[in-house]
Amino acid sequence: MKDNRRQRPRPEFPKKAVVTAGMPYGNKELHFGHVGGVFVHADTYARFLRDRIGKENVIFVSGTDCYGSPILASYRQLVDENKFEGTIEDYVRQNHNKQSEVLDKYEMSLNLYGASGLDKPGEFHKEVSEDIFNKLYENGYLTKLSTPQFYDPEHKVLLNGRQVVGKCPIEGCNSDKAYADECSMGHMYMPNELIDPKSILSGKTPELRDVTNWYFKLDEYNDVLKDRIKDLKENSNSRKYLLNTIEEFLKPPIIYVKRKQLEDDLADIQDKLPKHTIIDEPKKPSITFIFENLEDRDAARDVFDKLGIRFRTGKTLVPFRLSGNIDWGIKVPEKEDLEDLTFWVWPESLWAPISFTKTYLDSIGEDPENWKDWWQSKDSKVYQFIGEDNIYFYGIAEMGMFLALLGINKDSSLDWENINLPHLIPNNHVLFMDKKASSSSDIKPPMAEELLDYYTAEQLRMHFLSLGLAKKSVSFTPQVFMKEEDRQGPDTVLKDGNLLTNVFNRLIRSCFYTSQKYFDSKIPMGEVDEKILEESKEAILNYERHMYNHDFHRIVYVLDSYIRKMNKYWVNNMKKAEADEDNELREKVLITAFHGVRTAITLIHPIAPDSCKMVREYLNVNENIWNWEYIFDNIYSFIEDYDNHKIKYLEPRIDFFEKHESQYK
Repeated sequence: MKDNRRQRPRPEFPKKAVVTAGMPYGNKELHFGHVGGVFVHADTYARFLRDRIGKENVIFVSGTDCYGSPILASYRQLVDENKFEGTIEDYVRQNHNKQSEVLDKYEMSLNLYGASGLDKPGEFHKEVSEDIFNKLYENGYLTKLSTPQFYDPEHKVLLNGRQVVGKCPIEGCNSDKAYADECSMGHMYMPNELIDPKSILSGKTPELRDVTNWYFKLDEYNDVLKDRIKDLKENSNSRKYLLNTIEEFLKPPIIYVKRKQLEDDLADIQDKLPKHTIIDEPKKPSITFIFENLEDRDAARDVFDKLGIRFRTGKTLVPFRLSGNIDWGIKVPEKEDLEDLTFWVWPESLWAPISFTKTYLDSIGEDPENWKDWWQSKDSKVYQFIGEDNIYFYGIAEMGMFLALLGINKDSSLDWENINLPHLIPNNHVLFMDKKASSSSDIKPPMAEELLDYYTAEQLRMHFLSLGLAKKSVSFTPQVFMKEEDRQGPDTVLKDGNLLTNVFNRLIRSCFYTSQKYFDSKIPMGEVDEKILEESKEAILNYERHMYNHDFHRIVYVLDSYIRKMNKYWVNNMKKAEADEDNELREKVLITAFHGVRTAITLIHPIAPDSCKMVREYLNVNENIWNWEYIFDNIYSFIEDYDNHKIKYLEPRIDFFEKHESQYK
């Protein structure tokens, strides 16, 4: 067999890495989408990187998003209903602790699961938030804008972002769960663009009153971000749909008007508009008006409003709001007589992983300012695992702010090779029973902890990785949540886990029992079958390439193919050895099979760490078996004293990769 390593260069990994996962809100426990859509993938990659580049060179952080109007609203509702006693900090801490406990049950290897508003992480986060605001302000990247904010005259209060619900104004978006300035699909707009707004307090149409806030000049980064996307297309393995989604927002300011509204007045209307161009394609129902800047587009909106012409706006960059006026938030530094403002939750959640990195470094006795070596050094890389709804915030708002903090603006010369920005890995939705589910939707997803009543953490980890969320949204359909009459065939959640609990378990147990029966619990010394050796190398290289590209479902395919080949090799050859009572063949098969076990558990280690640890302990080999510096070595490299080495005795009916107890009934 050809050695494909000579034909295909192996991917290069950074010397140091930070891995982040999404930040769940502090008003809820974790549902299955938090774990299956983001955390499992992030943890698997963090564990792989520890094996690949050394555990001291990887930091994996995430945490509870403590602030924001949804949390405040949930807390107040529970207090009003006499369902919670205590402060809002107590409420957030309770949910944070539950989230942390569930992540532990799923074998997440976070160096820090912090809370942006509690304890030491909260202290660092407050400090980082103030530092970032001051730096952006001092370098001219912020602006004060008086924009309309919704006001409920019946309750005589200004409404926060989630207290107003309407239809998204962005052309092509059908979301009817649009809030003051963002919709459930991650589109951003100004409050006065929201269609048919209603106050959730009174159910009536709210008024608009001008409120002044701080905004980051995100719209000035349009051309810089275009150049960034061009570079990523040419020089990175970023997911195509990530780049395409970002590009959709980098268009000039546009207004769409239905053709039938303009009738024969198009020429007259054009004379009243600021400088623009139009796209008028007879077969399309709308005429497109393209403007040079946001100011001209907004002036055109006023013209259309006065003429009673309805319209929709296109995706484009608008100033990114940094502040708000809800009580539960980090105080914004007072500048230019703007007082009593707090940070809007989205921007401060974008830099929270920096706060958590500083907290972790401080906890191990390092200088927190060394965070720059992890986030900005050319030798390091930050990998951020996110959901597809959050691409706007991480892929556009975060990138713009981080560029500004590096001193890069629209007039800078761009040397992307020496500009270190986070690498984003967005996953599509994990649907539930073929429908999009969220804790705020009509389709209520199961809680992550609830799934552990029916499946093991490792079964679920294998299944979530196999879904292929890099390509499309995929349905999670656990049979235990189906009606009896709707269940057809085997439970799909168990399919990939069965590779470990059935096929691989059988191979490992066979190796141990054969060694115990015929070779005095020793691993025989000898050469591995050449064909299996080459297949092992090929599996390793394919796995490594897919891991580099974050193609987790392909990793599961590699494992499935390799383990089944090893199992087939064992069955076919050991059957012959037993029939012929050929101890020489038996020994050769056992030597080769142990190499297969050694290879497979190293590859499975990031996915099912506890079970792989058990296999290692029974093999009685050292922890270098996880180290990719020795990835092509045979099992003897990890035995300290071969002459005195024996595997740990395996009793009957012991499984390394266990099924859930409910599955034995």
